Amino acid sequence: MAITKAILILCTIASLSLISSAKTCKNYEFSDKTDFKSCTDLPVLQAHLHWNYNSDAGTVHIAYRAKQTPRGWIAWGINPTGNGMIGTQALVAFQNHKGKMKAYTTQINSYNPDMKSQPLSFPVSELSAQYSNDEMIISAVLGPLSNGTYNIVWQAGNAVSNGIPQSHPHFGPYLRSTGTLDFLS
Repeated sequence: MAITKAILILCTIASLSLISSAKTCKNYEFSDKTDFKSCTDLPVLQAHLHWNYNSDAGTVHIAYRAKQTPRGWIAWGINPTGNGMIGTQALVAFQNHKGKMKAYTTQINSYNPDMKSQPLSFPVSELSAQYSNDEMIISAVLGPLSNGTYNIVWQAGNAVSNGIPQSHPHFGPYLRSTGTLDFLS
C-alpha cells in the first residue's frame, strides 16, 4: 500500500512539473525576439496566438504557433461571415519535401477545401513560417481590418501530399477549434 501511495505521489509531482514547464503564450520567447503585447492560449490543439494591434494603421501582426510534427500542417484564420470553418480566410503552413517551411493564404469555402493558394478578402503581408522545438509558427501582418470582434478558426493535420495539406481528423478538438477574439483586448 505504501509503495502504491509513493508511486501516486511521484506521478502527481511529475505531471505538475510538466504542466508548469509547458510553454504558454505568456512565457514564450520568439527566436527573432519579436515582442508581442497580447496573446492567448487557445483551448485545443496545443495552440497559441500572439498579436500586436496597430490602431493607427488598423493592422494586426499575428504569430500563430501550434505543436506539430515535421510532416503535418497548421492553419489559422479569420471567418468574417460566420463562426465555423466555411468562410474562413486562412493562413496555412507546412514543411515542403525539401524540409523548408512554406506559408500561404487560402479560402475555406467547403468542408472539403482544395487548400490551394488563394488571396484573402483582406490584405496580408510579411507572411512567413518556421518550425522550431516541435512547433510550427505562422507569422503575418493582416489588414487593415475594421475594429471589432472576429471569429477565429485554427486547425492542424497530419499529412501533406504533393504540396497540399490533407484533411484533418473530424472529431473532438479538431471540431472545437473555433472562437472569438477582439484584437483590441
